[in-house]
Amino acid sequence: MSLENANILASCSYENQTVWGSKVGFLYFSVSEDYFTGFNLHRKGWKSVYLNPERLQFLGTSTTNFNDSLIQWTRWTSGPVTVALSRFCPLIYGPLKMSLVQLLCYSELAFMPLLNCLSLWGFAVIPQLCLFNGIPLYPKVSDPNFNIFSIILVSSISKSLYEVVTTGEQFKVWRNEWRIWMMRSVTSYTYGCLDVILNKLGMKEATFLPTNKVTDDEQVKLYEMGVFDFRTATMFLAPLVTVILINIAAFVGAVVKALVVDDDGDQYWEKMFGQMFLSFFILISNFAVIEGMIIRRDKAKIPLSSTLWSVVFSMFILLIGSVILC
Repeated sequence: MSLENANILASCSYENQTVWGSKVGFLYFSVSEDYFTGFNLHRKGWKSVYLNPERLQFLGTSTTNFNDSLIQWTRWTSGPVTVALSRFCPLIYGPLKMSLVQLLCYSELAFMPLLNCLSLWGFAVIPQLCLFNGIPLYPKVSDPNFNIFSIILVSSISKSLYEVVTTGEQFKVWRNEWRIWMMRSVTSYTYGCLDVILNKLGMKEATFLPTNKVTDDEQVKLYEMGVFDFRTATMFLAPLVTVILINIAAFVGAVVKALVVDDDGDQYWEKMFGQMFLSFFILISNFAVIEGMIIRRDKAKIPLSSTLWSVVFSMFILLIGSVILC
């Protein structure tokens, strides 16, 4: 063996030992070992370099159906949240060892699932319960303060659209990202966070759900058509469909009240426009769920049993909300 080849092998061996040795040392703490390993290496002073070669270096398979995607994201959620609720929390374990930007980035990743599921459940249910019971939350359209809420909403939508367009993607990618974010927050993020919290309380063992990477011709066809395959467990479908049903009830009830019941319809529209628009936006963004419940007749639609369970859950939430608010 030449001296040059020996040096190359030694260098590769050293790098593998350094990287994989560090990774193995952190693998048993969090199922998101890539996040935790990167966090620890940056904390030790390692510097990362962005590498984007023209020729792809690695190829892999990804999920192509709704069920496997939700299972995968549930597992990915539990990893960072486990770190966030531990002594390795970036806000505790990171200061003085890494830059402020790195600290903020790792903290955002660690707490993102927890904050997303809490905020989305709040925005998808609380304003709708108030709308269903005729309680205004936002300023009237004629109130100058209403512009603040409008600017925040438009800015958020515009920012995400700008990021998608500037990276060379199409408008439908932006629409899908919004829709998937909403679906993921009330399902995978919620279950992943609950899994970690229950584990921390000693009530159950954390689960590690394997993802099915086996391709199915029918699933691939639906994937290529951009159609959701809703053949998944009721535990994933029920929260999603329940949120949609609550928004339908709140929006339809508000429209009927404004057009038929309320004598002062113009004032009602003005008071409730913000909440009505929020429900309408959620329903339009998640029209695929409504389509899966009502319109579609193929095997990949939302099962009737899941819809019926969701009707029971949504009626219970509406009843409890009415008792509390009225």
